[in-house]
Amino acid sequence: MEERNTSGTFSSMGSSTPAWSTDSTTMNRSYYTGNLYCVTMYKVFSILSLIICMVGVAGNAIVLWLLGFHMHRNAFSVYVLNLAGADFLFLCFQIVFFLKQILLLFNVNSFYVPFYLTNLSLTAYLAGLCMIAAISVERCLSVLWPIWYHCQRPRHMSFVMCALLWAFSVLLSHTLQFGCSSQLSVHGYSYCGTVAFTIVVFIIVLSVIPCGFNLALLVRIFCGSQRIPVTRLYVTIALTVLVFLLFGLPFGIYGILVISKMKLPSIFSCDSSYITAFLSCVNSCANPIIYFLVGSIRHCRFQRQSLKMLLQRAMQNTPEEEDGETGSSGILESKKQPCVVVE
Repeated sequence: MEERNTSGTFSSMGSSTPAWSTDSTTMNRSYYTGNLYCVTMYKVFSILSLIICMVGVAGNAIVLWLLGFHMHRNAFSVYVLNLAGADFLFLCFQIVFFLKQILLLFNVNSFYVPFYLTNLSLTAYLAGLCMIAAISVERCLSVLWPIWYHCQRPRHMSFVMCALLWAFSVLLSHTLQFGCSSQLSVHGYSYCGTVAFTIVVFIIVLSVIPCGFNLALLVRIFCGSQRIPVTRLYVTIALTVLVFLLFGLPFGIYGILVISKMKLPSIFSCDSSYITAFLSCVNSCANPIIYFLVGSIRHCRFQRQSLKMLLQRAMQNTPEEEDGETGSSGILESKKQPCVVVE
């Protein structure tokens, strides 16, 4: 993997071409051309990532504003609110990182980024992943065990879970920073690799959980004895999970392995970090687009409405035929099962 120096270019580009060998001259020219291609790709992806991050920050800010101050919150919208907050913070940190890289490309070295921002960025990433897993589990429980969900589920479970998931994400990211930055070792054994491997496994497990629960829900919807209608909320969750698996997961695994200073293979002879960072920005930017896109579709047609109404409809947990029954809160709960106490 190529290392970039303080000027933002690849360090290998500073090597001179020997003049005593025609073969070595040809090889070095080819090597220089390859490095020039990598630098060009790095510049393009850095600029595109910065633009996408700005769009994503605006989109997640709108979701935070609407869910936080203008809409009634239910169990699912609490997770969406925290997911938007995690994406907002992650994109803000990515803007700082990409802005620094772009300035380095123009030989501006006065832009200082504190090291703790990397830790905060990892915290936001892990928190977003936890929210996706939590909302998938919550939705599956509401369908597979509706009586328990509506009768015995704690009232403030969503708020408590979000607080615990944020605390767990902070603890996990600080553990990685402490284990790798301080280079703790006992009898020559370093804890950095162990901590990094543990977090990578944790990310993979958290990525499998939404897939498993959404698959179980899909089987229950189409193969169950009682027909369960597909709601907009299910479509929103399914698209969010799919986008994360395609665009968000590679960044987490690659980034933690880089932090642990492991040697990783490069893609197309170039540094792969800018590609995974670009994909992560797409993932965080796509979530608000998913909400408004799902909310704008009604009876297989797009409708123009306010952003508040679109977000309300994307969070609806009722079939499309019941859209007209939306009350003043704007967010429909699924029809509650009667609480029957068996003596």
